[in-house]
Amino acid sequence: MFNLSSQDRDALIGFFQDLVRTPSPSTQEGEVAQRLAEEMRRVGFAEVTTDRIGNVIGRIGPGRGPKLLYNGHMDTVGVTDPGLWPCEPYGAEIEEGVLYGLGACDMKGSLAAMVYGVKALMDAGIELGGDLYVVGVVQEEPCEGLAMRVLIEEEGLRPDFVVLGEATNLQISRGQRGRIELKVTAQGRSCHASAPERGENAIYAAARLIFGVELLAPRLANDAFLGQGSLSITQIESTAASRNAVPDRCTFYIDRRLTMGETEAKALAEIQSIIAREGVKAEVEVTEHCATSYTGYQCRGKESYPAWVMAEDHPLVQAVARAVKQTLGYKPRVGKWDFSTDGVYTMGVAGIPTVGFGPGEERYLHTVDDQIRLADVVKAARVYAQLAVEVLGAR
Repeated sequence: MFNLSSQDRDALIGFFQDLVRTPSPSTQEGEVAQRLAEEMRRVGFAEVTTDRIGNVIGRIGPGRGPKLLYNGHMDTVGVTDPGLWPCEPYGAEIEEGVLYGLGACDMKGSLAAMVYGVKALMDAGIELGGDLYVVGVVQEEPCEGLAMRVLIEEEGLRPDFVVLGEATNLQISRGQRGRIELKVTAQGRSCHASAPERGENAIYAAARLIFGVELLAPRLANDAFLGQGSLSITQIESTAASRNAVPDRCTFYIDRRLTMGETEAKALAEIQSIIAREGVKAEVEVTEHCATSYTGYQCRGKESYPAWVMAEDHPLVQAVARAVKQTLGYKPRVGKWDFSTDGVYTMGVAGIPTVGFGPGEERYLHTVDDQIRLADVVKAARVYAQLAVEVLGAR
């Protein structure tokens, strides 16, 4: 059921190429948003709108009953050095059935599949028992969950179920570890570097804390499903009057991944304990994402995202499994993501049942080899069509 015609397959691939060829770094998603809305209208969505932060929202359905939302982010990470890419980052080149380019796997392939999954539903004459939304969200890369929070809390669209199109290689993901970005600032006292004994070197103080952080890593909590919490120091910087002056401040950042049972308060307390033990002047805080969306909306969000897990026997997980089995003929594996997604808000904060299903392999995310098999994008579109029937029913 829900086989795409050759004409629709070609249209899907062409639309997908357009998305990849249109740069959309975070806060600059406007052109991709316009192209997404245009395609939604072209294929026949009943309603297409753009909200205050810049999310594109397409809807089909009777306007009543349960709400199912398909989530895909429009933004991508940046390109640091195009010369490192084996292909042109925005070329959307196709070789042997694989499309290459920035955002191909993460996650413009899923967005294209969702739109054409809806078209397949409409072409089949299916009348759903509730509303199906396809939402292209903004700024997921730097602050996952932010755009969904605005959609739900400020725009008033609260779905009953959410399906994330992040890469699962056409399997199922039912959870992920959480994430916190911590900023640690060590204080010193500057002096001329020719007489360092007159001051207090903030880099030395930070180094003592960093060693303590390294010792903490293997002692972090573990979860049977999500695995162990982790931490990594990702950036360090210092300030001084010049390079021949002892630094009076040294700041480093920690990427802290939270497993189930770990909280923001626990992560902060662990670092505060190291500071107290080492007896240095330092403070730790959670960073904040601040940006202006392409619509002019002022965005603020604390860089703290909880872990979340859906029970394997939850009806939504089972609905996805049935849709895959009926459409593609196999029983999908049920696992987890290693990275973070918008599920940190939808399930982790709002408590909305959330599950992941999408084309593409996790190993290609945020790499110069970003790629996706076109056959899998088509398969995903078929599953998205069937899944809407499984969740919302048909009349």
